[in-house]
Amino acid sequence: MRIAVFGNKHQEAHIKELSTLFDLLSRHNVWVEMEESFYRYLCSVMDTPPEINDLITDDSFNAAIALSIGGDGTFLRTAQRVGDKEIPILGINTGHLGYLADVKVDEINHKLQNLLEGKYNVEPRTMIAVTSPDAPLEIWQYALNEVAILKEDTSSMIEMEATIDKSRLATYLADGLIISTPTGSTGYNLSVGGPIVAPSAPVWVISPVAAHSLTMRPLIVSDDSVISVTTRSRTETYRISLDGRSQILPVGTTVEIHRAPFVTRVIQRLDHQFTDTLRSKLLWGIDKR
Repeated sequence: MRIAVFGNKHQEAHIKELSTLFDLLSRHNVWVEMEESFYRYLCSVMDTPPEINDLITDDSFNAAIALSIGGDGTFLRTAQRVGDKEIPILGINTGHLGYLADVKVDEINHKLQNLLEGKYNVEPRTMIAVTSPDAPLEIWQYALNEVAILKEDTSSMIEMEATIDKSRLATYLADGLIISTPTGSTGYNLSVGGPIVAPSAPVWVISPVAAHSLTMRPLIVSDDSVISVTTRSRTETYRISLDGRSQILPVGTTVEIHRAPFVTRVIQRLDHQFTDTLRSKLLWGIDKR
């Protein structure tokens, strides 16, 4: 088996568990290729450098499975590195909450054994694609969680004219507008009052940020839809953010949001259920007394 490994540079508290992980991969003769910056970092904090077969220095790598070691931010970055290769990703959580990086670091031994034995499920997660007929997008144009159209930090609210499949929806007066995937519904979307959506649902969620009118509520639409948003403001620019990657655009620019031609494939335990995540991460039905 060939495994590509990505991670963040905040692993000092988990060196023992990561040593166990790489020892296990070595014992099973797994071909390991690792993101170069992550490898250099591990060499600086581990007594013995991890045994690997190759370094990942560009996007020409390929593998049967990708490991994301960190939190959800690392998972999103791994999804970007994997891109349209659709390599299944297993998230090992060494961060905080971990919606996407679902395997706890102290579960590595058991869960990795299951992985090597093929005892796992793969969930396809839809991605958002963003294009603009008015300005070139310099950031990666796909998002697993959400696209956010936001005012500049010091500016007044912005005006966003939205259409769905060329039919006028509304003009939002707000601090911003979030178009979220089901995967991202528990992220930024949830923090502004948007609904939680089951990961497999074929929908987008459109949620305003601090809307000027209380009647402008979150809206769920089909992920077959093409959403077009033209932004205006008293200032000259606004910001678009895709999973935290931002670019400043001039006012008057239109962006179009539609379903990407590929998915992110997320590895889940055989016994994983979406409802388990609601209970364990959001403490649904848990008596906190």
